[in-house]
Amino acid sequence: MNAVADLSIIIEEARLDDAQAVAQLDAWVCAHPASTPFHRPGWIRGVEAGTGQKAHLLVARRTFGEIVGVLPLTFIRSALFGRALVGSGFAVDGGILTTHHRAATALAEAAWTLASRLRCSTLELRGGDAPEGAAWENKADAYLGFSRPLAADDEAELKAVPKRHRAEIRKGLEKGLTFESGRTKRLRDIHYRLYAHSVHNLGTPVFPRALFDRMMDQFGDDADIALVSEDGTPLSAVISFYHNGACMPYWHGAAEGARAIRSNEVLYFLLMRQARERGLTIFDFGRSKVGTGPAAWKKTWGFAGEPLGYHLRTAPGHETRDVNPLSPQYRRKVELWKKMPESLATLIGPYIARGLG
Repeated sequence: MNAVADLSIIIEEARLDDAQAVAQLDAWVCAHPASTPFHRPGWIRGVEAGTGQKAHLLVARRTFGEIVGVLPLTFIRSALFGRALVGSGFAVDGGILTTHHRAATALAEAAWTLASRLRCSTLELRGGDAPEGAAWENKADAYLGFSRPLAADDEAELKAVPKRHRAEIRKGLEKGLTFESGRTKRLRDIHYRLYAHSVHNLGTPVFPRALFDRMMDQFGDDADIALVSEDGTPLSAVISFYHNGACMPYWHGAAEGARAIRSNEVLYFLLMRQARERGLTIFDFGRSKVGTGPAAWKKTWGFAGEPLGYHLRTAPGHETRDVNPLSPQYRRKVELWKKMPESLATLIGPYIARGLG
């Protein structure tokens, strides 16, 4: 990719096969107070290894080499959903991240140049600095983010939850369910089985198992799986990422009877405890679509949803790529997918889901 200059800013594409360069960029991202796990090179590299969707990482530098911004991108190609450049792919954030006001504009223009070269009709930046200009559509009405500080201890954590849901958590804790966490193959197997079951119930295709494995490999000790079981029977599991003092439970799955046993309440409450024991200070419940059950459920925990800013640019004469399963065009397909045998949906789902991004 040709270098693009904006006064004292130069944009280059990082070599993601250069371990030293990747380590330098990862250190810069981790030191940035506004960064997320989705800005780390390991995220888009994990996506590429797990889904086959190509990773690109744009870097803004001053002319003397100082890093002043990054933009991780995933080139999504799908026969069903078209082509798009997404920052970051399979993430809820990961947009433009800078320490210099000119870098955001330069990165946005360089990303559009790359999108055009890749014949993508849509460039979607999730979170981060909002690009300027009439060509960009800035949306903050589709998703809410749920994050708040962890309390000092278990009792304070319970008091932070509204009374009605606090009682549900207590009922779950009284059942003596088993909590464990780790990164073993056994936990990965259990998690994927529960995740695939939950996603099928929602009527959406399941992501490839390889995506989860490669992401766990990329993040090392900064990711794990938490599991709640009853008498050896797995009930609820989630892959969490740890970044800059925050615990972010991300990909969740649950068995058929989990809701009645309140194993999800136990899972997240004990995950909060584990996060405190790790010295973390923030619990980030991630995003949920506005007006959905998951968004309402997170609010019962005492989390206030904050609108997430997404920034879209679409090529003239084209429609913006839409992969939101709540969109009217997908409603019938979602209902049909729910009726498909779960074993078949788990088999063919990854071939479809890798194109969602």
